[in-house]
Amino acid sequence: MAMRMMPATEALARMDEFDAIIDARSESEFAEDHLPGAINWPTLNDAERARVGTEYKQVSAFNARKNGAVLAARNIASHIEQHAAELPQAWRPLVYCWRGGQRSGALGTVLGAIGFNVQVLEGGYREFRRAVVAELDLLPAKLDFRVLCGRTGTAKSRLLQALAAEGAQVLDLEALAVHRGSVLGPLPGQPQPSQKAFETAVWQALRQLRPGQPVFAESESRTIGRLRVPGVLMDKLRSAPCIEVQMALPARVQFLLQDYGHFLTDSDSFCERLDALREVQGHATIDGWQAQARAGQWAEVVEQLLSRHYDPVYARSTARNYLGFGQALALALPEATDQRLHAAAQHLISLADAVQAGATPAPPRPAATARPSPVRE
Repeated sequence: MAMRMMPATEALARMDEFDAIIDARSESEFAEDHLPGAINWPTLNDAERARVGTEYKQVSAFNARKNGAVLAARNIASHIEQHAAELPQAWRPLVYCWRGGQRSGALGTVLGAIGFNVQVLEGGYREFRRAVVAELDLLPAKLDFRVLCGRTGTAKSRLLQALAAEGAQVLDLEALAVHRGSVLGPLPGQPQPSQKAFETAVWQALRQLRPGQPVFAESESRTIGRLRVPGVLMDKLRSAPCIEVQMALPARVQFLLQDYGHFLTDSDSFCERLDALREVQGHATIDGWQAQARAGQWAEVVEQLLSRHYDPVYARSTARNYLGFGQALALALPEATDQRLHAAAQHLISLADAVQAGATPAPPRPAATARPSPVRE
């Protein structure tokens, strides 16, 4: 066996054929972004890379290469001992570093000399990143989106999950961004990915969707938390047909009290998030809402947040930004129980199937009156 350089376009088209995708970069480079499914075998770790780089610039390039080779050899030996000792000769990895140069070349050379069939990504992560950026401009045009609109608290994300469970194609941008897309959107204990990692996740999700079949997504702003939705995808979503999920205010309040239950035991965190609205709502209003939250008056403060902040923002932004909103299909959702959500998902799927077939869909089947357990995280 031997080491072979593989062009990025070929490698990305054949990623499912490799037994492993190995990132030879340092741990911080890997953490920022990496190929989907990759594992990290650093040829040089962060500290070693910084040390060798400093020596290269300030002392001697030749000495830096010698010392770097010593460190790389030790690390490669450790990786083989820990991870490759029991692997069969038929094992076929794809190896890459930043530019497909010394780090992946060193690791690939040793693995190839052992007898493994090694492919090294030509151009490394840099070429992968260029391919991702290029495809993010091309993939959305191939897909047929249906956008779920609706006021805050209408369980749009839960409906997306129900659609996925019923077999529909779904693009859940908030799940990929690890954020719910509002001032109260950060998920406790779950930081957002880097912008590059988010775009890689979106690219991976898009390339797995089948053209010619509907893809359900949620209406979003151009940013979700601190992350930007790729521009071509955002434009495609904003020109897509819309479905407006409608739910009465009391049901929305009850759903949000369940869905954001972590705030009920951490009013300080909730109040801190509300501070971001002071410029819009004024100090007196925010002080009042914070006092209600600390007093445990959660239903009251949630209802006021919806009626005085989120609902007016929704009314202004959705009609302005989503071209199909004026002709949106209305989907009444009495409550966000599992049964109601799955019944609504089945109806949307049957409607999409009927539209494709040129037929008129049957009306939605009403859910049973029994009340199953509320939807939770």
